[in-house]
Amino acid sequence: MEHEALDAGEARYELVISVDARRSGQYGDAEKPLMRDRIYRVLETAFSQARVAREAVHMEDRGDGVLVSVPGRIAVTRLLGLWMVEVHENLRQENRDLLVPLGLRVAMHVGPVRHDSRGISGRAVDLTCRLADSSVARQLLDRERADLVLAVSDSLYRDVVSAGGKFIDPARYAPARLDLKEGEAAAWFHLPGRPAPAIAEAAPAGAARHAPGQHGPGGPHEADGRARRSPAPHAPGQHGPGGPHEADGRARRSPAPHDPDDADDPDDPDDANGPGDARRPDDGDDGDGGARYSARGDLSVHTNNTYAQPVHIGRVIGADPRKD
Repeated sequence: MEHEALDAGEARYELVISVDARRSGQYGDAEKPLMRDRIYRVLETAFSQARVAREAVHMEDRGDGVLVSVPGRIAVTRLLGLWMVEVHENLRQENRDLLVPLGLRVAMHVGPVRHDSRGISGRAVDLTCRLADSSVARQLLDRERADLVLAVSDSLYRDVVSAGGKFIDPARYAPARLDLKEGEAAAWFHLPGRPAPAIAEAAPAGAARHAPGQHGPGGPHEADGRARRSPAPHAPGQHGPGGPHEADGRARRSPAPHDPDDADDPDDPDDANGPGDARRPDDGDDGDGGARYSARGDLSVHTNNTYAQPVHIGRVIGADPRKD
């Protein structure tokens, strides 16, 4: 094989492909060999269908996945295009008879790769594996209920994908910023057979914690970054997020809509601003003991009232209401 002739100290630019199975930890010991067989069957059949000789590529077992490197003499577009199409179709075929479908996260990047008797290494390998294992790749696979997600490095997208080609449509890729172990990196994600996925913008790597009183994605936080507990229930007479409440915790009714024709009718017993109104115009709900009440049916509930003059409390009936 071509790789065997390379000196361990030499680095060659190659296409690195990382393939990981979705939720491999949920497979039992008896199920994992079957899962591994399916992965290899999907990949190796796709190599044959894309007319890439199996002996020309390096395949390294990763337990729940495979690490692949492809020499530069094989066009990257063939792997990005035709090979990925065949991988997707083969995977769908495998999943037709499975109660729990096999999902694959595939990542690609081109960079310097070093070979030795144990496998391959280099930063290009590290980056490719990080892309396949990224939270964005995992979330897309689960959220979209897809069989396969492809992640490519920003350089691979700019150099190859953006130009398009057979089975390569750059409009179906979506960018994302990733906070990886080595630092922040850009990548592009694709769901075969679907439009470009929607990806929420991630916070920049090393972003400062939210200051006290500011809310992050998970809600209110303290200065040390821990989630802040919700405030205690509001005391009677105080207003919470849901609006005014009575002492028994029930929501207080909102006042009726204002009718311009009834604003100054002294004979209207329902006029909130008429002579029977016990609350002064300048009274407010400032929590310092001002007059507060709300009517529910025939009952008026009064709390901490302060009256500047005699006030009639009760129902006013009859054609000639009496003013006490």
